[in-house]
Amino acid sequence: MDVLLNDVEARVLGSLIEKEITTPDYYPLSLNALVNACNQKSNREPVMNLDETAVSGALAELTEKNLAAGTSGRDSRVLKYEHRLQEAFNFDRLETAMLCVLLLRGPQTPGELRSRTERMHKFDDLEQVQSTLQRLMKREPPIVAMLPRQPGTKEARYAHLLSGELQAPAVFAPEHAAPSPLRGSSDAERIARLEDAVARLEKELAETKAQLAGLQKQFE
Repeated sequence: MDVLLNDVEARVLGSLIEKEITTPDYYPLSLNALVNACNQKSNREPVMNLDETAVSGALAELTEKNLAAGTSGRDSRVLKYEHRLQEAFNFDRLETAMLCVLLLRGPQTPGELRSRTERMHKFDDLEQVQSTLQRLMKREPPIVAMLPRQPGTKEARYAHLLSGELQAPAVFAPEHAAPSPLRGSSDAERIARLEDAVARLEKELAETKAQLAGLQKQFE
């Protein structure tokens, strides 16, 4: 499915996805609630100041592209809006959370994506983040691309492609091996990997203690 979103459409779509997951009791959203969601200062890069006219126009375009629709429930006369991402792309929960954060906050590193998607889906480790990015990159057409590393940076960032081709050349299907756990990574990624390693060691230690306790009971 070929989709081309402008900045306002991407913000509206990302806000609808986010609110469905994080505040399901208040979803679908009224136009006023959606404007507030688009303009909120947290979890948005850049922060926008959209009015109802701009958001209504974006909703009309998203509806035309079968990515959003208006709905009126039995208990409300106010027209509300919901996204149709699942019908369009059949994403799983991991892919939905990943794309949502990319829509709302632009290009990001795997470590940033892992921490920023936690409200919507808790990724087990960075490997799961990478595998989700790979699935989005291998779609036809690709939904995500890897940006080349910028001068002075240690890791690459990833961006969504629903707004068209990126200005900088992008890597659509990286074939090189994943970086070493403690090399070429940000502090956040290294800390996350170390925490995973500590958790595994603690688990193994607990299992060893349990086995020793079992042996001691056999000789008592």
